[in-house]
Amino acid sequence: MEVPRILIIRGGAIGDFVLTLPVMSALCERFPKADLEVLGYPRIASLALSGGLVKAVHAIESPELAMFFSQNLAADIKWRKFFSGFSIIISYLYDPDKIFESNVKSCGVQQFIAAPYRPDETKLIHASKQFLQPLDILTIFDADPVSRLSIPADTSLESCLAIHPGSGSDSKNWMEENWRELVEYMLYNTSLQLLLIGGEAEGEKLQRLVDGLPVDRIEINQNIPLSCLAERLSRCCGYIGHDSGVTHIASALGLPTLVLWGPSCEVVWRPLGERVRILNRNNQLSKITINHVVDELKALKIDLT
Repeated sequence: MEVPRILIIRGGAIGDFVLTLPVMSALCERFPKADLEVLGYPRIASLALSGGLVKAVHAIESPELAMFFSQNLAADIKWRKFFSGFSIIISYLYDPDKIFESNVKSCGVQQFIAAPYRPDETKLIHASKQFLQPLDILTIFDADPVSRLSIPADTSLESCLAIHPGSGSDSKNWMEENWRELVEYMLYNTSLQLLLIGGEAEGEKLQRLVDGLPVDRIEINQNIPLSCLAERLSRCCGYIGHDSGVTHIASALGLPTLVLWGPSCEVVWRPLGERVRILNRNNQLSKITINHVVDELKALKIDLT
């Protein structure tokens, strides 16, 4: 039997990609000798490459690829040859009129599987389970919906708590003064090192959180490549954050993960896993206190001495 080449096409944000990792894991288990590749955003899809789930990552931002969304396809020989090299293509792109699907099929692809680009929240089924459902056609049933990512780390586990005080929306964020109070609590009441994580837009926020505090136990990782961030996170003893892509990475790495939950649909978007706790006070972040957070961290068996 010919070993299949399988392509997963996945755009979207960090969290969307991490919640699609169970699809890659299921394909690896079902087709252990297959060459599994991803067409996506390299800065995000590199996570799957670093975790050994895929053999290659291809950039979805190519201008020539945009022609595949046109009804009047002007054939790009390079991309037609690229798609024709796969026996199975699973696409998580938004393609309501099936124009992309039709054009890719015209390249001679043996099997094209159209998958949802976003979960249907009205179904109240977890996103990963919805992303796995199209694999039924490949006789992949009851696959593990937990996102799992194994990143080789250079050194052993550290007594370092990772903190990500941001997300893609202010409505999902605990108030900045609460984060400041939590950072102070950790510095003055525990022996933990702190790793503060932020994107480009959160640089000033991170500096405000540590202004005037002892810096010898604080490390700031701001806007670093996701594969590097994942490697750094893998050496931490725990993580706390909001409903965000970074939180999904931490959970997938198997870290004891505390999520301060806001207005999102928890049953659909929460990270799954045995070491995840969701702190949800009726979807109202304003009702979460420092004491609530400390109690939940202790419940995760994070040493706060």
